Amino acid sequence: MATPDDRRYTDQHEWALVQGSGGDGTVVRVGITDHAQDALGDIVFVQLPEVGADVAPGTAIGEVESTKSVSDVYSPVTGVVSAVNEALTDAPETVNSDPYGAGWLVEVTVPGEGGDPTAELLDAAAYEAVVSAS
Repeated sequence: MATPDDRRYTDQHEWALVQGSGGDGTVVRVGITDHAQDALGDIVFVQLPEVGADVAPGTAIGEVESTKSVSDVYSPVTGVVSAVNEALTDAPETVNSDPYGAGWLVEVTVPGEGGDPTAELLDAAAYEAVVSAS
C-alpha cells in the first residue's frame, strides 16, 4: 500500500498535507490513508463538517461509510475548516480510488505564522510501522 512521504499521518489513519500559508494561517489538507480505505472496503457515503467549524486534534470531523462499517474521521490539527471536498457527495468512491489526491476530505486553516502544524504527526516510516504492528 502506498504511503507518500510528502505528508504526515495519525495513528487513527488520517493524513495531513500542508498546502501553504497565507494571511489567515497555514492550510492543511486532510484525508484518510490508503490503508484505511482498503480496510473499510467500498465507500458509499462521506459526511463532512461545515466550513467554519472549529476542529482540534483527535476530535471527529466527519464519517466515512462503507459497505462494511461506519468510521469516524479525526482532525490531525487545530484550526477552522476552510474547505470541504464537495465532489465526494456525488462520488464517495473517489476516496477508494485516489485517497491521497482527489479523495481528500477537508482543508483546515491553522492560525498563526510560521512552523509546520503537522510536525508532531507521524512521518511515512513511523506510520507504516504502526500499520504493520496492527
